[in-house]
Parts: sequence; structure tokens; C-alpha cells
Amino acid sequence: MPFTLATWNINSVRLRADIVARLLREDAPDVLCLQECKSPVDKIPLDVFAAQGYRHMVARGQKGYNGVAIISSLPVEEVAAEDFADLGHARHIAGRLENGTVIHNFYVPAGGDVPDRDANEKFGQKLDYLTAMRDWFSANKPEKQILVGDLNIAPGEEDVWSHKQLLKIVSHTPIEVDHLGQVQEAGGWIDVTRKDIPDGKLYSWWSYRSPNWDSSDKGRRLDHIWASADIANASHSSRIHRDARGWEKPSDHAPVFATFDL
Repeated sequence: MPFTLATWNINSVRLRADIVARLLREDAPDVLCLQECKSPVDKIPLDVFAAQGYRHMVARGQKGYNGVAIISSLPVEEVAAEDFADLGHARHIAGRLENGTVIHNFYVPAGGDVPDRDANEKFGQKLDYLTAMRDWFSANKPEKQILVGDLNIAPGEEDVWSHKQLLKIVSHTPIEVDHLGQVQEAGGWIDVTRKDIPDGKLYSWWSYRSPNWDSSDKGRRLDHIWASADIANASHSSRIHRDARGWEKPSDHAPVFATFDL
């Protein structure tokens, strides 16, 4: 069963329901994983998405913060929703498609502005969250699974506009990259986007602080699609929908796509 999956930090699903509907209408992924929904589950405008043929959803939400949802045109059942690092945040949901594929949708903490856990509690929470993810996937080796989401780390030199200038900036510091690498290694995950697009600069996030985000192009690849090793070769057609960053009242993230022939 071939299916196309997209992941998108939407930065308020209610505020941006119109552009979610536009993506569903124009690009028609079978499954859309959203992060930073900023909404209780019962307030997510599923009726808007159902009108486009997306009637299935599994989600975790909270008022005004965090929140993750898997919206699908295919039946999906919830299989997990872990509170990694015991933060009490809605940051993970996992659903299983009828073909047995499990999709994990993550919103990893951003980590604040100071890359020092002693001076910045949020940075410590981010590292602890990644450590908990590592330990969980070490104990629960993924098979026929996909991990997507805003992981809030741009790991490679080509995943940021300036490797040298961002080495001390949260999202690209060596300690964060190392922690994310441990998560990837623990699960044997394959970075599908970089498997399909191995070379060149690649970004999925551009700051709101830059009014000329497109021309300045100071982006970072914070949003990821990974696959367990047993199905990674079934993935193809990865892309980042850069144009969506320029839509009316956009998120500061762009959707990331991949197709799986399973």
C-alpha cells in the first residue's frame, strides 16, 4: 500500500486551519502529522479537515502549548502517547495504519536560548527528553515504523545556513546533535530526507524575525522523517514544501514529505 506522509509544525492548528486545509487539498498527503497544535484535542477543527476527506485523527493536546496530531485519510488507531522525561507536555503520539505501519509524531522541546542546562532549565529539559527517547527506542526496537516531527535540531552542516555561526546557537550545538544521534542510533533509524536528498543545503524553518526570509534564506532543517531500517528502502520522493512558508499567515516551518511503498 503506497502512501504519502507529511509532517508540519503548524504553530496553532486553529489559527492556521485554512492553510492546513489548503495543503490537504493541493498536495493530498494520505497522512499529515502536525506539531505545536496549541489546542485541546476536542478543539482541533477536524470537521474542516474531514471536508477534505481526512476523517481520522489521533492526538494529544493542551491549551495554548505543545500538542501533536496525526490526521489521516486512512484509518489509524492510537498505539502510544509517551510523556518522555515526565514533563507533563503533549509532545508524542503514535498511530498504526491498517497495513501495520506505526507512525510516531514528536515535538521535541525547543530548549530556550542559552545552550547551558545549568543556566537554562529548558535546555536541560530538551536534553533529558532526547535521552528518554533514546532509552525508550533502545528498549522498544522499531520495526515497520516511521518517526516524524519537529525535532528542533538541525544535525548536519548542510542543515543550517552557517555551520560555524550556529555552533553555539540552540538547535545546532554539538551536545544537541550528539543527543539526537543517540536517538537515531538506538532505534536504527534512517533519515529518509537525507537518504533521498543527500547533498546540498536543506531547510524546513525560517525565523519570523526575518521579514525577508526567502531572499536571506537563513534557514535550518528542524523537521524530520525517519524510518526503521527494515522499511527505509521503501521510501522515496522526499521534499520540503518551501512555498508553504510564504502562504498567508504562515507557520515558520514548512511541511516535509515522503512516500512509502509498503
